[in-house]
Amino acid sequence: MARIKDVAAYAGVSVATVSRVLNDSPSVTEETRGRVYAAMAELSYVPNAVARSLRTEATKTLGLIIGDILNPFFAELARAVEDAARKAGYTVIIGNADERAEEQDHYVRTLLEQRVDGLLICPTAEVTPLVEEVARAGGPLVFLDRTLPGVDVPSVRVDGTDAIKELVGHLRKLGHRRIAFISGPARLSTGRERTDAFLVATAEHGLEIRPEYIEAGDFQSGSGRTLTARLLDLPEPPEAIFVGDNLMALGALNEIRARGLRIPDDVALASFDDVPWFPHIDPPITAISQPAAELGLRAVQVILDRLAGRPAESAVLPAVLVVRQSCGEERGAS
Repeated sequence: MARIKDVAAYAGVSVATVSRVLNDSPSVTEETRGRVYAAMAELSYVPNAVARSLRTEATKTLGLIIGDILNPFFAELARAVEDAARKAGYTVIIGNADERAEEQDHYVRTLLEQRVDGLLICPTAEVTPLVEEVARAGGPLVFLDRTLPGVDVPSVRVDGTDAIKELVGHLRKLGHRRIAFISGPARLSTGRERTDAFLVATAEHGLEIRPEYIEAGDFQSGSGRTLTARLLDLPEPPEAIFVGDNLMALGALNEIRARGLRIPDDVALASFDDVPWFPHIDPPITAISQPAAELGLRAVQVILDRLAGRPAESAVLPAVLVVRQSCGEERGAS
């Protein structure tokens, strides 16, 4: 197994520099940090924190790293993980990666130093050397909500393909033909999957989607508002806007309201991700609901299977369309 001095020699830096990289020191330049990470990957270097965590006594703690703690979906997911873990006799330590790879790695390293028994990660888009090393070392690791290409780790996620197809059919039945989609970032598996599902569904329903009707946001409300404004400013704006998560839907709603437009009379609105306040908006928002509670429960079951040496299989749960009034009502409906 490679040692820290081997990494230093390969990267052409001192052992102290490698140590500073491993401890997220701001004094290291990005160029040097990149060389060290590349050397770690090339030499299959396992940081001491990873190695020690694999040899330690059980602490009855689990680490959970989520994408964005301000997102209601992740808040509900974290609560479900905590509840399920507590019933199994475990305490959960939560880290908020804020959708940034460096923050994710900071929490991975910190949680391993804290000797957590297992890690549940909602991974960022980047496959970092540290996450690769944890996976390669065979540590108890489970991906939650998202996956990473080329990393062989059990995952628990939601498949919204059927629900998106049902939503597109619902919109078509209501007479909407010009349908826009504000997706999440393509670098995230959830962003790619929802965009692909939307394009397949519209094709199956015989709807031609113009390129300008597809926009990519960042799962934050600001991008939802900005991209909704761009869509509404088109010479022929869409009749319906489907938004790829609840925070971007909030931004879309703010922009529509600011323009004095009526939902669904002037523009229909639907969201991926249902949240408790959607039914209380006027009109209530049609949304695709993810089973966050079941997702958290299944993820804890998988990580406990890994800790017990039992086979740990990935799980895919279905999303469900919840039809409300924000897209309109079928003719003849009360």
